[in-house]
Amino acid sequence: MSFAIAIIGRPNVGKSTLFNRLVGQKLALVDDQPGVTRDRREGDGRLGDLEFTLIDTAGLDEGPKGSLTARMQEQTEAAIAAADALMFVIDARAGLTPTDRAFADFARRANKPVVLVANKSEGKHGEAGAMESYALGLGDPIPISAEHGEGLSDLYDALRVLMPEPVERDDEEDDPESFENVDGEDENLSTRPIRVAVLGRPNAGKSTLINRLLGEERLLTSPEAGTTRDSIAVDVMWKGREFRVFDTAGLRRRSRIEDKLEKLSVSDALRAVRFAEVVVLMMDAQNKFEEQDLRLADLIEREGRAIVIAVNKWDLMERAPSQIARLREDADHLLPQVKGMPVVAVSGMMGEGIDRLMSAIEDAYGVWNRRISTASLNRWFEQAVQNNPPPAVSGRRLKLNYITQAKARPPSFVVFCSRADAIPESYLRYLVNSMRGAFDLPGTPIRITLREKDNPFAHKAKRKS
Repeated sequence: MSFAIAIIGRPNVGKSTLFNRLVGQKLALVDDQPGVTRDRREGDGRLGDLEFTLIDTAGLDEGPKGSLTARMQEQTEAAIAAADALMFVIDARAGLTPTDRAFADFARRANKPVVLVANKSEGKHGEAGAMESYALGLGDPIPISAEHGEGLSDLYDALRVLMPEPVERDDEEDDPESFENVDGEDENLSTRPIRVAVLGRPNAGKSTLINRLLGEERLLTSPEAGTTRDSIAVDVMWKGREFRVFDTAGLRRRSRIEDKLEKLSVSDALRAVRFAEVVVLMMDAQNKFEEQDLRLADLIEREGRAIVIAVNKWDLMERAPSQIARLREDADHLLPQVKGMPVVAVSGMMGEGIDRLMSAIEDAYGVWNRRISTASLNRWFEQAVQNNPPPAVSGRRLKLNYITQAKARPPSFVVFCSRADAIPESYLRYLVNSMRGAFDLPGTPIRITLREKDNPFAHKAKRKS
């Protein structure tokens, strides 16, 4: 692991803004109200030729034992324990507060190198607060503006003293935290981590499930809905295969979302879906296949991502024969656009069904990446058209000539035909369903694009006219 630096400080001093600035991406949610960050988030930071692991933390705050605030502070303490150095951030415009002084003592007791950062120091209003921070006894403050990128050269000098010699960067190495576009082809599918986003309504048990996968309380959980705000990425190893799993905020119906922070959380969750490879749609076993669940499944299909349905809290259900089979029947009936998708009953709390879920994710990923030879496709295509020809339009027969696969991830095909605009959607659905059965493509989105062949006699018709 590279040199790790934890960003700590009281709420609303700009820790997440500084985190985003140093990782070069807007990974952490930022808002004016305090307490936005709850879970700790890691990213690959870079400042000049310095490279390090950066850990964004919740604002240091006191709360009753067992409360959400207290557990947020436990997350911060875990980040401090894992870090090699600390960046203690204060708000230079607000000046020192009793909370800053209390947690400066906390930082000293960690017995790790501390860099004091006076954020929001731009302009005359920040100078007094930066000077006042000498009283904390944490050394010379580094006045910066994380929002505007000022003072980073001084921060570089302070970090350079603490860090080992920089290692030359391999520009071709993948950044595991970044949301890179996954629609392109990749030759190393069997070696790089599978990116998985866990999506669902609030309080479906997404964070609990991921904690069970990790074997530790890495993510905050609570009986109350809306605990998770950021999309947090964690690395999971299962039977020798690496997974990059993104926990996301619970998604309610759009009409119920009024709070600005919730809108930011929803936007972050949707971003995770767009750049995932497999999406686990988590449902509550006691309230499964509700309207919002179906909307989310349709969103995943439209984004072209492989989908696995996890029915959580299965330990609370009364077991009956053929219950899982009925779940699959319900899924195929309500979500025909991804017919055959894996449906797995799990319990994040008790650890039931975890192996089946991870196996289903790996299988769905394999189907999502599948390629079919053009010869096999056209043998199937000829038979499918012969069994069910497209309807005639205005007495003229539509000609479907041949098919080829344009790309995988998801499987996408091009059909060359005459009068593409006249072929009905129902016929395309017939082709998709037939293809699923013929080539074993359950659950994955399938794209079919129609393309008209050039008319070789078109130029002659123009000459006559």
